[in-house]
Amino acid sequence: MSAPLDEATRAIVRATVPALKAHGVAITTEMYRRLLARPEIRDLFNLSHQRDGEQPRALALAVLAYAEHIDRLDALGGMVERIAGKHVGLNILPEHYPYVAEALLGAIAHVLGDAATPDILEAWGKAYWFLADILIGREKQIYDAHAAAPGGWTGWRAFRVRARHRETASIVSFELVPVDGGPIARHRAGQYLSFRLEVPGHGAQRRNYSISSVPGADHYRISVRRAEGGVVSPWLHDSVGEGTELQVANPAGDFVLDGTGPVTFLTAGVGLTPAMAMLGELAQAGGGRRVRYVHGAESEESAAFVADVSALAARGVVTADFFYARESGVAAEGGPGMTRHAGRIDADWVRETLDRAATYYVCGPDSFMRDMVGALRAEKLPAAQIRYEVFGSAADPELVL
Repeated sequence: MSAPLDEATRAIVRATVPALKAHGVAITTEMYRRLLARPEIRDLFNLSHQRDGEQPRALALAVLAYAEHIDRLDALGGMVERIAGKHVGLNILPEHYPYVAEALLGAIAHVLGDAATPDILEAWGKAYWFLADILIGREKQIYDAHAAAPGGWTGWRAFRVRARHRETASIVSFELVPVDGGPIARHRAGQYLSFRLEVPGHGAQRRNYSISSVPGADHYRISVRRAEGGVVSPWLHDSVGEGTELQVANPAGDFVLDGTGPVTFLTAGVGLTPAMAMLGELAQAGGGRRVRYVHGAESEESAAFVADVSALAARGVVTADFFYARESGVAAEGGPGMTRHAGRIDADWVRETLDRAATYYVCGPDSFMRDMVGALRAEKLPAAQIRYEVFGSAADPELVL
């Protein structure tokens, strides 16, 4: 563990905040350019997030948050935990960190020019390694816990597609079992799997997909939406069938079902995938928790797992609201415990139906989450009762920070 940062170092890092606000994305873009020139590092990244600039923006926000909170790093505990979880999912190891240090400091010097004085570069070198040591230590704890857990593993493990099922025209589910025939780690509802994939014509690709199956099964299920123009999801839809082998990392992620009180899910699009695992776990546990599931889709045909939710509603496990953007009309019963709505879920509806005792789990497109989380915060719901999962690399400052 590194020694605590001294005041002189922290003062210099604080003083760079205006430069980071002005040039942060340029610095992280240059940093990734340097990193991705190294084949041994390039294959660790989701390159689609590089093409659209999402990853540099997300990292720029994280670096800025680190500089702004350099005197009270405990405020960044949640962000550090999310980063560590992502790193473990991608099998980031201690030997990768020096490459990042070299690229980051080189990028700062390149972008800031003469303004990047030796004192600034030295201070950021110390600050980087202080945070790196925290992450390395936390990641080792997670790796060790995975190795010790029944059915757990570290590194990549071969899984076979046992079955695939088309949920909607754009979402396909894949049921995965280990090739070695051994047991699998029991995931926590809401976690994801990381994949190392070899896509013909595109080489090595890394992706994360939420587990949509109930914890404790003999398999994992992921449910993937086809992203037109994408690299991996069209390949999964068109080319991956029963018997295909995929390289998979141990379940990871901190967007998990906690507590014993009421729960409300706010989901849209394929953001329903972690909620399916959570609903299944709640159904298994019983206990009479008040559960509400609210989902938005373009149409009934594009909404996945409606039958599964309907079955849970019929059993009294959940009350459900489905919003269909392309429909018109008034709210109507859609079966026992289910209500159909025309239009989209909006902030006014969330405020009108707010359950102040519930913990809200929000997942969907960034704009949807920004609206939903913003509405909950505006109603002064405690932060501990607002949980959300960001797909992709989280380049939205309102969600990251």
